[in-house]
Amino acid sequence: MSEAARALASLDLLSETQAALGPKRVSLPLLQTVLREQQQLTAVERFSQHHDAHDGDAQARYYKSLLPANAPGPGQQLSFEVDLDRCTGCKACVAACHSLNGLDDGESFRRVGLIHGGSASAPVQQTVTSACHHCLDPACMSGCPVNAYVKDPATGIVKHLDDQCIGCQYCTLTCPYEVPQFNERLGIVRKCDMCSDRLAKGEAPACVRACPNEAIAIRVTDVATVREEAESGALVPGAPASGITAPTTSYRSDRPLPRNMLPADFYSVRPAHQHGPLVVMLVLTQLSVGAFCVDRVLRPIMPAGALPRSLQAAVALALGFIALGASTSHLGRPQYAFRAILGLRTSWLSREILAFGAYAGLASLDAAAIWTANHPVGAASEFARRIVDPIGSLVSVAGIFAVFTSVMVYQRTRREFWTAPRTAFKFYATAAVLGLATSVWAASVGALFHSDHSRWNRSRKSPWWSRPASAALAPAPNRSRPDCAAVRG
Repeated sequence: MSEAARALASLDLLSETQAALGPKRVSLPLLQTVLREQQQLTAVERFSQHHDAHDGDAQARYYKSLLPANAPGPGQQLSFEVDLDRCTGCKACVAACHSLNGLDDGESFRRVGLIHGGSASAPVQQTVTSACHHCLDPACMSGCPVNAYVKDPATGIVKHLDDQCIGCQYCTLTCPYEVPQFNERLGIVRKCDMCSDRLAKGEAPACVRACPNEAIAIRVTDVATVREEAESGALVPGAPASGITAPTTSYRSDRPLPRNMLPADFYSVRPAHQHGPLVVMLVLTQLSVGAFCVDRVLRPIMPAGALPRSLQAAVALALGFIALGASTSHLGRPQYAFRAILGLRTSWLSREILAFGAYAGLASLDAAAIWTANHPVGAASEFARRIVDPIGSLVSVAGIFAVFTSVMVYQRTRREFWTAPRTAFKFYATAAVLGLATSVWAASVGALFHSDHSRWNRSRKSPWWSRPASAALAPAPNRSRPDCAAVRG
């Protein structure tokens, strides 16, 4: 029995008792009516009836003008429109977005910044609210190795599939606006999706609805117009060039903004997210590739046996596998690392993973061929001697291509300090220097081992059981007196 039913039964019992005792009666009609109604409908059912009776959101009249009247047609998509003259930097949009999406502390899909510039006589500053720009050519989607991003063909909204994400964080580097946010608790990246579920029901996104000055709106944009405007400059002064991804957000203002405006924190230096495992992976893979390539270059001109090929191949292979293992510890969800080649068609990160996988396989085959060639195992040794040089050449070529994919992984981020010429010089120079150092170390260890082994062989005396029988039975010469013939002569 529910609490309301028990309360109603108690009231009825009280009324009957008082009626039996005398003419005094206590009547509570209002309370009895409320309790009876509570037994008929739950709170959720009553709210649902109220919502249906009012035909939608009661606040819709306040933001109806901020939503498009019709759905996007062919060659169109939805986009944000920001009126800079109305934005005051109150961050109500940030708070609403944070609350609706249940974001963690320090995580935000929408940000409010400040740009300033002008001249000493006419200084200008402007607050700017921004979120995902739902670009025509989203770099986050093309760079993702697991295809965790999709662009809705009907609305143009770029959505992130949380279940598909492995937490590699590469999209946080490829996006020039740094929109995707990595959540350490979940081990995945998340971003704004323009509250697509609310838009599907005719409701405004959280930021649009929360802005007290109606500075944010959702509009239908022509794709051709966006591409034309992307070639001419940036969204606002100080923002990355729009030609990189063709963002669809439009900022409008009745006053012209000076071109020399910069973000207020442009000159501030703050630590970024650390990528220690990637540092280990890059250094060790370049060392491994450099060791194989230096061996191929120096072996024809070095004396025979100067470079211990077995030792050098084993060390390079071991360090290569350590590097590949370290790379998985960088992932937020390493148990799904096998998905990393799904984006092979567009992502250089997928190509890098596949290239180093092929390099590791060929390096393993090369090490096995070297070991077989140096050990008498019948016909296999002769076959291994014939293929060891071609396999070594394939390993070197595969390693050089794998380092090239690493260069492209960083070049695709379009960062000024990760340009292709600069990054290629650094990566290949590191491979050459560390590969040469590994060869020198291997040669030193091999020479030291060979010297100690030869010295041990010279100082070792053969045991009595290994001597010939005639030598064992021959009498020992008498060293106590001189030979008589020698004395007489």
